[in-house]
Amino acid sequence: MMVSDFDRINDRHGTCSYKWDSARDRNVLPMWVADMDFRTAPAIVEALQERVSQGIFGYTHVPDEYYDAVTSWFAGRHGWDISREWIIYTSGVVPAISAVIKALAEPGDRILVQTPVYNCFFSSIRNNGCEMVSSPLVYDGRTYHIDFEDLDRKASLPGVRLMLLCNPHNPAGRVWTREELGRIGEICIRHGVTVVSDEIHCELVYPGYKYTPFASVSDDFLHHSVTCFSPSKAFNIAGLQIANIVSADPDVRRRIDKAININEVCDVNPFGVTATVAAYTNGGEWLSRLIAYLKGNYDCFREFCRENLPGFNVAELEGTYLVWMDCRPLGMKSDDIESALLEKTGLWLNAGTMYGADGEGFMRWNIACPRSVMLDGLERFRKFVSSCR
Repeated sequence: MMVSDFDRINDRHGTCSYKWDSARDRNVLPMWVADMDFRTAPAIVEALQERVSQGIFGYTHVPDEYYDAVTSWFAGRHGWDISREWIIYTSGVVPAISAVIKALAEPGDRILVQTPVYNCFFSSIRNNGCEMVSSPLVYDGRTYHIDFEDLDRKASLPGVRLMLLCNPHNPAGRVWTREELGRIGEICIRHGVTVVSDEIHCELVYPGYKYTPFASVSDDFLHHSVTCFSPSKAFNIAGLQIANIVSADPDVRRRIDKAININEVCDVNPFGVTATVAAYTNGGEWLSRLIAYLKGNYDCFREFCRENLPGFNVAELEGTYLVWMDCRPLGMKSDDIESALLEKTGLWLNAGTMYGADGEGFMRWNIACPRSVMLDGLERFRKFVSSCR
């Protein structure tokens, strides 16, 4: 069998890695926080090395080349034509979401989410003095579905101004179809709710599924939404602090730009700009190989569970590299599973309740690592389950 670059073990201990250096014990296997253990695309490394060789790292002007790379990538890969003037750059998708909330909602307003969902949605809502309204997704033992009747009811509640959409969805692993996005948009527009779509995982979609930018569904959707995305997840460059906000409405952009400046996230670093241009210009082939490897990891993960962990259902993974496992057969709370796993086996997963109360009994796995590392984690989990029984 040919060994892939993605099979290489990259020792990240002692590199100030939030993922690997948060635990002092080197026996800890972190499969929690969402960054990958793979080296990024060679084209990005080479571009950054060339930039470093200049030896001067002052304030950065974002060049035309940056906007050209972003717009060309989305037009060519996703069929979405973005005008340059719609783009506002910032330091990350979470700061972007927080700034958009500040721009488009007032303290006391209500913001709709679909739980279980990315935990930073909760803090962004809370930090802006707003109230979260949840429309829980429905789990059928295999995958998640939208309860459109509940979504319609919640969107109609007084004070609901925004909906934070996760597309593709973290942690459920869904890549929403064009039809599903259409129903979401129709509901939100009818009730005067603006959709803020977090599309950071948009590149990580598996064969048989298709990412559709929410704003690309129709002109109405474009003008009733704001989209946030970044190359950070797909190319493993989260530490370079770069993201984009897209809004076609000039008044909305003006308000977001003001909020970006109020939150002091209006500047980006030179490496983020360089990496984005390299990723969107020369990273496509590497990304295709990455997706194939991640799909292989997921298939291997499910096979291991079928053979060794019967009853521990794994949600269908349509996109992202985050596997959602039903651990209710253990009869333990998610937080207790997380702490016991870490203490007894050194395996560090995310408790499902991090993503809302609807995540109780579930755990989130990050499988963006060499397959041998993933299998080590699964074997640790298997032994833990055996000890509990």
